Amino acid sequence: MAAVPRPRPLPARERRFYLGMAVAVAVTTFVGFAPTFYLGRVYDARPLPPLVVLHGALFSAWILLLLAQASLVALRRVHWHRRLGIAGTVLAMAMLPVGARAAIASARRGFAPSGLDPLTFTAVPFGSLVLFAGFFGAAVVWRARPELHKRLVLLATISILTPAIARFGFVGQRPAIALALTNLFVVAAIAYDWRSRGRVSPVYWWGGLAILLSAPLRILVGRSDAWHALAAYLIG
Repeated sequence: MAAVPRPRPLPARERRFYLGMAVAVAVTTFVGFAPTFYLGRVYDARPLPPLVVLHGALFSAWILLLLAQASLVALRRVHWHRRLGIAGTVLAMAMLPVGARAAIASARRGFAPSGLDPLTFTAVPFGSLVLFAGFFGAAVVWRARPELHKRLVLLATISILTPAIARFGFVGQRPAIALALTNLFVVAAIAYDWRSRGRVSPVYWWGGLAILLSAPLRILVGRSDAWHALAAYLIG
């Protein structure tokens, strides 16, 4: 019987890039949520509802999983990377309903950034969940094609990074600025592809365009009568 060919290992600089992106995502998440979640006691923050704690724990677990997966690839432990991918699928499936419930609960409490009402703002977190589900679902479908899979997982993670960026002091809970800064991670990925390969993967072109266009689209949809009716129904 012919031997099954082993996957060709990634170049060292590519392993370092994806590990660096995972570290940047983890640092961004920690800095953004440190005052209210990770270091809440140090900052004397108000206790969070159990649903918010669960939401934060699941999404934090995703960031840690991304960091672990990138580290395993960097160490050439691809076998363990694939096994841990099963946990990632289970985790992603849990994140979606909990994320949706957390967005609804936030609207019930009347939370909304300046310039937006709670019903309109619900389109922002729901838009992130739709992007995350789409990117991760595609990553699962193309899990046997590493050149697509790794880019889709990175885009899935970038799509849920906006809430952390929105909590940076200079952003001031302005969704438009937070969504724009989120795209800097996509720009970094595109720049690396161009520099290292001389071309950019269509995954980044189309995925980056989806994230970019989602910013004005969410606000546009959120302000529509149809979305207000749906959001009001969900909030109950």
